[in-house]
Amino acid sequence: MTLIERYIALRIVKMAVASILPVLAVIWIVQVLARVNLVTDSGQSISSFFQLAGLILPTIIPMVIPFGIVIGIAQTFSAMNADSEFAVIDAAGMPRSRLLRPVLIVALGACALSFAVDNFVEPVVRVQARKMIAAVYADLLSSVIEEKTFRKIDDGLYLQISKRLHGRTLSGIFVADYRDPDSELVYYAKEGAIDDTGTTLVMHDGEVDRRSSNGDISVVKFVSYAFDLSQLTKSRGGMTLRAIDRDLSFLFHPDENDHDYAANKGEYTAELHRRLTEWSFPLVYGLIAFLIAGRARTQREIRLHPVISALSIAFVLRWLSYYMSNQIAEAPVFVILLYAVPLAIVVISILMILSARTLRLPRWMTSGFAGVTLGGTKSGGGR
Repeated sequence: MTLIERYIALRIVKMAVASILPVLAVIWIVQVLARVNLVTDSGQSISSFFQLAGLILPTIIPMVIPFGIVIGIAQTFSAMNADSEFAVIDAAGMPRSRLLRPVLIVALGACALSFAVDNFVEPVVRVQARKMIAAVYADLLSSVIEEKTFRKIDDGLYLQISKRLHGRTLSGIFVADYRDPDSELVYYAKEGAIDDTGTTLVMHDGEVDRRSSNGDISVVKFVSYAFDLSQLTKSRGGMTLRAIDRDLSFLFHPDENDHDYAANKGEYTAELHRRLTEWSFPLVYGLIAFLIAGRARTQREIRLHPVISALSIAFVLRWLSYYMSNQIAEAPVFVILLYAVPLAIVVISILMILSARTLRLPRWMTSGFAGVTLGGTKSGGGR
C-alpha cells in the first residue's frame, strides 16, 4: 500500500475499534448479567462466573464487527471531507480506486476474522459453556442446596438443610417426597452427605414418615439411609447441543443418528447457510459506507450524516438476512436469497464505484433528520 492508503486504512481501523469496543462491552455486560444466577442460585465461586463470562465474549464479536466497519469507514471519510482532504486528493488527480483499496483490505480482514470466530472459535466456547452449566446443575450440592431454605429440586420433591459442614457433609436434613401419588414420604436426619458423584444422598441418624393414600402413617427410624438422586442429576445435568453449537464440519456432514439433528434438520440447514454468508457482511456494509461517504461533498446543503445513512442501510440488511435465515427451515427457497442479496449488493456497489456514482438515502427519509450531525460538522449535498 502507498502512504495515503496506509493512512486511510489506519484511520478506518482506529475508528472501527473505537466504535466496536463500547458496543461490545454493553452487549457483553447484558449477556453476562443475564447469567448471574449461576452464582446467586448455585453457590458457584466468582471465578466460575468470570470463566463463563469469558466464554460468552467470542459469541458477540461476529455480530458487532460489521457495524464497526460501517462506522469506521463512514466516519473516517466524513472527517476527511470536512477537513478538505478529499478536495486535495481530487485536485491531485488521485483515482477513486485508490481510496477503495484500503477499504477493501480492512473489510476483507474483518471478513476473515468474522469467519474464523464464527466457525472455529464460537462453536468451541459454546460447547464449553454448555458443559460448564451442565456440570454445575448436575451437582445437587452446589446447585440447589442452601442453608435454611426450602428448595424445590424436582416436581414433588423438596429439600432443606440447617447447615453445611466441612466437605460435602450436611446437618439438619429434611426431604419431602410427594412424587408417588400413592404415598407421601418425609425424611428427617441429623447428618448426611452427598457422594462425590452427586447421585446419592446418604443420611445418618434419622427417620422416615410415610403416609399412604388411605391415611395410614408409619414411622421408621434408621441409622443410615441412601436416597437415590441419579435420575434427578441426570436430567438436570444433561447437555443437548443445538445447531448453533455445532462446528462447520458437523453442519456439512451431520450425524443422521443425532437426536437433535433428526428432530430439527431445517435449523441445521439454516445455520450452515447463515455461517457461509454472514462472514461477508463487513465487505457488504463497507462498500455501502464507501458509496455514501467516499467522495468529496460541498457544505452548501445540510444532509443526513454518512454514519447515520450507512448504519440505517446496514440495519435493514441485517434484519433482512436474519429474517431470511429464519425462514429457511420452512421455505428452502430463502437459501438462494440468502446468498443472492449480499452478492447483488457487492456487484452493484462495485459498478457504482467504477461509474463514479454515490449512494444516498431518498430525500423523504432524510428530511426528518436534516439536523442530525456527528462530530459537530454539517455535511453538504452531493455534487
